[in-house]
Amino acid sequence: MIGAGIGGLTAALSLLDAGFDVHVHERASALTETGAGIQLSPNATRVLHGLGLEKELALTAVRPLAFHQRRWDDGRTLQRAPLGDQVQARFGFPYYHMHRADLLALLAAAFPAERLHLGHRLTGITDHGSHVRAHFGDGGTDDADVLVGADGIHSRVRAELFGAENPRFTGCVAYRGLVPADRVRDLAIEVSAQAWLGPGQHFVHYFVSGQRLLNFVAVLERDAWTHESWTDRGDLADVLAAFDGWHPQVREIVTAADETYLWALFDRAPLERWSRGRVTLLGDACHAMLPFLAQGAAQAVEDGATLARCLADGGDPAEALRRYETSRLARTSRVQAMSAANKTRFHLPDGPDQRDRDADLAAGATGWSFDAIAWLYEHRA
Repeated sequence: MIGAGIGGLTAALSLLDAGFDVHVHERASALTETGAGIQLSPNATRVLHGLGLEKELALTAVRPLAFHQRRWDDGRTLQRAPLGDQVQARFGFPYYHMHRADLLALLAAAFPAERLHLGHRLTGITDHGSHVRAHFGDGGTDDADVLVGADGIHSRVRAELFGAENPRFTGCVAYRGLVPADRVRDLAIEVSAQAWLGPGQHFVHYFVSGQRLLNFVAVLERDAWTHESWTDRGDLADVLAAFDGWHPQVREIVTAADETYLWALFDRAPLERWSRGRVTLLGDACHAMLPFLAQGAAQAVEDGATLARCLADGGDPAEALRRYETSRLARTSRVQAMSAANKTRFHLPDGPDQRDRDADLAAGATGWSFDAIAWLYEHRA
């Protein structure tokens, strides 16, 4: 396994649970995650509970009561879809909000330390037919029956398989930050995922880390951008200026933050294939998604479970990887497309289209009603 992020470690645990001899190679010298929240829907928590992580998840995860979509200026409710006990009763597993670092630490603690190799930067792959050899920056190598690239949006494994990619800037940038919950206690914010929809931008916030922190993401439209990074520093003054005239709760959350990180959003067309021989891809390496359906990590978790099942079924490894790819391509492509479409729906200018959208939300006719989302949350990877 190349990459020790959320997708890579979940896949490694799934493979280890299935009886495989798994090793994970990570280019970073320490496992760290820049502060950001993550949402885990029942299709993902079903997998994580199956790996025996239910108690550990409950220690830091937050179970939101609802997904609440609101109007940008007056805070009027556009739709309030239940989560909490109701989503668990319907789909069998909880919906969680978490800090990414909490989830990564939990997964790393569950994986045997002697199988995790830090400071291993992949420099190349050699397919010998009967096995694959990974080459690392320190001159070392490792041979494997199967190599999995779970190395993120700038995947070296994907480049080795299919060459350079050409991501397209979506016209959106996201500012994200974390606020100590006690700083916004006077706002009496409900424990829910709240999305404020407005012309050309939107704002999302929810609690993480046992409700000790409030995570926020502010998405704005911009004309051009050339750099794609999770870790660029942003300016809170820019966020406040962009949300001038918005509901006071939005602005007070931003004001309470100490810092923000700027993330340019790039879109990628679905790959036609993920595998070649004994090498395949997983998670953001093959289906990076815009964050407008909260499914990026969940789909990577699903990938790991499906990959383990396909390999456990036996047979030729290359054929097992083709089964994995076939099992996942249509589903992840659908989620990618829905995530991209939500950008337009969230950012409608006030007018006839916005009023039609709001009417659909009020009627439960969008993707956030239980019936509409069942295909996503009921999935057994």
